[in-house]
Amino acid sequence: MQRIIVIPDSFKGALSSREAGSAIATGLASVTDAEVLVVPIADGGEGTVEAFVAAAGGVLRSATVCGVFYGERVPVHYGLIDPDVAVVETASCAGLPLASGREDTGRATTFGVGEQILDAVSAGARRVIVGAGGSATTDGGTGAAAALGVRFLDAVGEEFVPTGDTLTRIARIDSTPARDRLRDVDVEVMCDISNPLTGSQGAAHVFGPQKGADPASVASLDTGLVHLAGLVERDLGVAIDALPGAGAAGGLAGGLHAFIGATLKPGIDVVLETAGFHDLVKTADLVITGEGRIDGQSLAGKVPIGVAQAVRAAGRAIPVIVLAGSVGQDADTLYDEGITAIVPIGRGPQDLATAIRRTAEDLTATARDVGRLVMACFPADLTR
Repeated sequence: MQRIIVIPDSFKGALSSREAGSAIATGLASVTDAEVLVVPIADGGEGTVEAFVAAAGGVLRSATVCGVFYGERVPVHYGLIDPDVAVVETASCAGLPLASGREDTGRATTFGVGEQILDAVSAGARRVIVGAGGSATTDGGTGAAAALGVRFLDAVGEEFVPTGDTLTRIARIDSTPARDRLRDVDVEVMCDISNPLTGSQGAAHVFGPQKGADPASVASLDTGLVHLAGLVERDLGVAIDALPGAGAAGGLAGGLHAFIGATLKPGIDVVLETAGFHDLVKTADLVITGEGRIDGQSLAGKVPIGVAQAVRAAGRAIPVIVLAGSVGQDADTLYDEGITAIVPIGRGPQDLATAIRRTAEDLTATARDVGRLVMACFPADLTR
């Protein structure tokens, strides 16, 4: 064995993709002399900007934008990959960790995402890639759209900035100002899931509980998204209700598609292409990936699945091992996608706060154990 590629997602709330990769590499290096190549990556969620800049070069640009609740201001960084291409991250201003201890997805807004897009355009970007993952929001992208110039009017013609709780107040939508402003700009949304906007598999029902919504709130949020989808089809002539990926970031993906004509793409595909993973894997003997939680929902566009599928597409019959902070229901279904083994990193019973604090240490220890196991299978190549 000559080369191991380490390509984890971020462990949300604990480590960035780069930090997770470094922790895994440290564990492997303690037991094997194989080359360990760390590829920072993200699927549109936390760490997307960092992953792009690491993979493709470029610079970070600072801005101050609306935070997770309207009226708050937070500092953010987005990436300028070259003078014409920018990458912005929903999680940087509307991410769930920013609402920690005060989760209220019905009030959370994506307004800051729209402000980041405008700042990037003012810096000269004509292609803006939006990472749509890890959000605290369920506003259907109306906040971002309002920042871009889309007008949302209520029954008496008053303009306002909707949130998840007030989507049913919208009576008319005018997207002309935003489309005129972004006429020469291509916006791509990196979706970390393939869920539709509404229904039992939609943004509210599947992800609302993770963002603090109780059953009554979930039902109310879904009703709002259904109302929004109906108005979008009536006023803009765009059907987003069942569009795959439209439910990403609480409907931000579907909203940007409807309001400004953004294209939706699986986030993992965009980053793997940018990182040159398809060439790197041609000379790899083992791939280790990972994320904070893996379960049956990971089939919907998460990093480990995208990595495993890319290995398979390259025609490589090499092991793909997933290191996970926690392993949830139906995780065994992922083996059909090319994953060889799923290994939880917890070293014993611990509460969530302790698990998050110990993530780097546990990743290193688990990677060391995986390395020892692989070394036992290939002793001639991996003897230290």
